[in-house]
Amino acid sequence: MTKTPSDFSRRRLAIFAFMLTFGIGMSSWVVRTPAVRDLLDASTAEMGLVLLGLSVGSMSGVLSSASVVRRRGVRFTAMVGGANFIIGIAMIGIFAGASNHAGVFAGLALVGFGIGVSEIAINIEGAAQETLSGKSVMPALHGCFSLGTVIGAVVGILLTAINFSVTWQLVLVALLGAAVLATLTRFISAETGRVSRLPRDEKMQQPRTSWLDAWREPRILMLGLIILALALAEGSAMDWLPLLMVDGHGLTPTLGSVIFAGFAAAMTIGRFLGAPLLKRFGNATVLRASTLISAAGIALVVFADNPIIAGAAVLLWGVGASLGFPVTLSAAADSPDPTSAVAAVATAGYVAFLVGPPLLGFLGEEFGLRGAMILVLVVVALASLLTNAAKSRPRKDTTELESAAL
Repeated sequence: MTKTPSDFSRRRLAIFAFMLTFGIGMSSWVVRTPAVRDLLDASTAEMGLVLLGLSVGSMSGVLSSASVVRRRGVRFTAMVGGANFIIGIAMIGIFAGASNHAGVFAGLALVGFGIGVSEIAINIEGAAQETLSGKSVMPALHGCFSLGTVIGAVVGILLTAINFSVTWQLVLVALLGAAVLATLTRFISAETGRVSRLPRDEKMQQPRTSWLDAWREPRILMLGLIILALALAEGSAMDWLPLLMVDGHGLTPTLGSVIFAGFAAAMTIGRFLGAPLLKRFGNATVLRASTLISAAGIALVVFADNPIIAGAAVLLWGVGASLGFPVTLSAAADSPDPTSAVAAVATAGYVAFLVGPPLLGFLGEEFGLRGAMILVLVVVALASLLTNAAKSRPRKDTTELESAAL
């Protein structure tokens, strides 16, 4: 069946809407972390353990996503992830209101699983659309996530200022997300990444049988390390930035949320401006600049005692981290087996989300959150030495990939 331009537009709209919804849901929870912490009466270390639920769920989703995509395709995988995400957001609000640590942990686990299993699928679809159209899709795709975080953060700031119920806020966000995803999921490709219908002899010709095999390639390994570093930079801000500004720089919870909104806005701008920068300078150069800019921003947040300087430096932190996921995943998709390569590299990013929250929580308990962020600073700075791995490879015949994507 021939695909029309409107078909591709709806496909793109659907995955953009998914990422926007995920961004709104995530930031709606993040900007209320001080309030949730108070409702749970949790210490910094205890909050790190609660946040571990998000990481555990994310890793579970990422590790299972590629196999589900291969068997059932992108659409089914995204539907499963979206449903888990929506339920998890509602659970966070309900159990925070009940001061139930285990319930919030479980809600975060569902949120993480939903994002993890969906994001691999959506990135595979985005990479397929890049191949089919010959245009950059991934930065704008992740830009929609960041735009969602801005929307969620701004609304969260207003609701924080009027002491609106965290429970009702997150339940309403869940209901809105459910309506959006139920409306648009049908436009996502059902066949992208799906290989279960191939004849037996064609299956045997697949270049890899597991995303684990992708790690045998040094290039994929280096891309994984890059995304681990920049995911740690992004994730540490998503998890801890409001509390970092409140506890580390003495700001009020509302101002801490404002700073987080600035970070989200910087991420959004960086991603939507990424396509022309990548076209002009290339993946490797842009990633190298990104790591150095992000490192500079983190350093100022850590070492500057002036909260105004620290707050402004968050913009550098966000701009620098903005292109980590989209550029490295796009580079990973430039391989003989995009599904395995994207899954492998994304898994490295989620390792950062798994290890980051509890590790930074325990370090923060001992050295303060500003001191804990020195670890993030060092990892991001070292990633700048690996960015040549993101250079584009010579294009080969893409007929098979196009057929699978269609």
